[in-house]
Amino acid sequence: MYVILVYDIKMDDGGPRVLRRVFKICKRYLSHVQKSVFEGELTAAKLAALKRELKKWIREDKDSLIVFHSLNKRWLKKEFWGINESEKTSNFF
Repeated sequence: MYVILVYDIKMDDGGPRVLRRVFKICKRYLSHVQKSVFEGELTAAKLAALKRELKKWIREDKDSLIVFHSLNKRWLKKEFWGINESEKTSNFF
């Protein structure tokens, strides 16, 4: 399935550590698009593994994480508004 993951980590006392860990975990599974946005193809098993790893770090009372998924990426159209960083994600058009 095609996945887009977006997170927002509160930058309080523990925030920088959580942010680093969440970023590293996401980067192992998905392609980094910009700041806190990742995308890519994952199997259901890989998505479940990603969720398990991230649940250890996401603080439910402070942080948020949204996962959009579709069975096929062809149903999604991507447009860049503002700075176009398409060189980083040129394989996802």
